[in-house]
Amino acid sequence: MSEMTRRERIMTSALRQRADRLPFYHYWRHCQTGWAERECRNRGMGMNWLRPPYVTRLHGVNITETPAILEGRAVIRRTFSTPVGSVYEEEWREPGVGLWHANRSWRGVTPWLTSHLIKEPEDYKVVQYIVENTEYLVDYFPIEQAMDWIGDEGVVLDNLPHSPLQMMLIYWVGSEGGRFFFHLADYPGLVEDLLRAVSKSREPLHEIAAKSPAPISMCGDNIDGALIGPRLFEKYFMPEYEKQAKVLHQHGKLMAVHMDGRLAVLKNLIPRTPIDIIEGFHPLPMGDLPLGEALSLWKDKAIWIGFPDSEYQLGPQATRGRALSLLQEAVPGDRIAVAMSTENPVSNENLITLTSVLEKALLPLTAEQIDEIVKETSRA
Repeated sequence: MSEMTRRERIMTSALRQRADRLPFYHYWRHCQTGWAERECRNRGMGMNWLRPPYVTRLHGVNITETPAILEGRAVIRRTFSTPVGSVYEEEWREPGVGLWHANRSWRGVTPWLTSHLIKEPEDYKVVQYIVENTEYLVDYFPIEQAMDWIGDEGVVLDNLPHSPLQMMLIYWVGSEGGRFFFHLADYPGLVEDLLRAVSKSREPLHEIAAKSPAPISMCGDNIDGALIGPRLFEKYFMPEYEKQAKVLHQHGKLMAVHMDGRLAVLKNLIPRTPIDIIEGFHPLPMGDLPLGEALSLWKDKAIWIGFPDSEYQLGPQATRGRALSLLQEAVPGDRIAVAMSTENPVSNENLITLTSVLEKALLPLTAEQIDEIVKETSRA
């Protein structure tokens, strides 16, 4: 049987099946271009790409951006003016934003909101107006272009917005100082009305994603159970996943959700969701759920691992050690793939080191095979 392509390996893991080798890949959005990237790709590393299948058109909303100084730091103030009032947010941008991959800075940092759109109760009606007057339009060119460029080197995924509560928690209200949770307690009607409006407005977007050429749709979300907890997850997230997955699955699309936080408190709820791929899963020490336990609990889910950046900070030897321990937890290696990083650039040394382990992982993995990989990589 001929060797699988990188794309075939990644898609085989997404379908909860066994590839010929353990799939591993980098994300374009923070992958360095150069000798190490080229060498790792020559040795089996794939390349995944998140791109939107849509554009938005705002009706009755005027957006302006002006520079401002906030606590001595230069920021961009973005103001949204509507017939029912105005709201603004302030964004800090590190050097390099707009000049490198995926709107990231030279260090790989995305623009950071230093203030959010919703500050007071009266801001809710403005944001709800914006939501209700946002039109989603088909634009498959970014997907088609990336698929043409990548070919069999990896997989292109639809890049979709966060689910409604995460939009509020991360972008519109913020979690700093418990702000969103105070709003949920103090203004439950305003919060619930906005959540319903977002959910309703996204319905056309589900159809757009379901019909795009990409085989997988990614819901960003950045789930962290220590922040949202089981009650909020069950009430606000699971119904949204059901709603989105119903449309995607009707068109043969797989659904991935970025769950890169601490998941132990959600471990028994996640199997009840229709999600196909738990993406960005961070094992110990950055996460709080061992990979082996997750594989045992989520038998109908693919798990795409985000290699923990904390190991990279300790250098190549720690990177090698953690990669080997992950292989031991992953036996026999079905249903998983490894992302070199889901958030940050990776140094050349660490990229080469991780590749030197993962490239040797033939499937099915066995304890004896891993022992051989330990010996081989210790001599390198």
